[in-house]
Amino acid sequence: MEKKIPMTEKGYQRLQEEMRHLKNVERPAVIKAISDAREHGDLSENAEYHAAKERQSFIEGRLAELEDKISRADVIDVSKISGEEIKFGASVTLQDEDTDEINTYQIVGSDEADVRQGFLSITSPLARALIGKKASDGVEVTTPNGSKAYNIKEVKYV
Repeated sequence: MEKKIPMTEKGYQRLQEEMRHLKNVERPAVIKAISDAREHGDLSENAEYHAAKERQSFIEGRLAELEDKISRADVIDVSKISGEEIKFGASVTLQDEDTDEINTYQIVGSDEADVRQGFLSITSPLARALIGKKASDGVEVTTPNGSKAYNIKEVKYV
């Protein structure tokens, strides 16, 4: 049985949009580029042809990856989740115990993660440490940069 991939509705739509773009824009463009390059003659020394074929290979690989992820998507409607305990979809405000810096992260699927934008992958060490905790709890997490301690200031689902 294939493992489901948790993601938000926004993340699911982003994957579908990328797939549509690859199928409707990128794929036809690369097919035309290959056709144009073939018209230039000897393919063995035709850099445009080889570049277009390489791009086509990338596009087809990415399409297969997207189709797999979309077929296994477990789309979670965060607006229907509530409670005090941290789980997938929660927006969590943390205060770094060392620097007093405060950051808010939403726990999302791996494909949606972008820490700079405030989206934390469910598979990250910090998200795994946060799951099951509540506001006012402390959490210590071991990251590639060492051990960090945080105080959970707020948990909400939006």
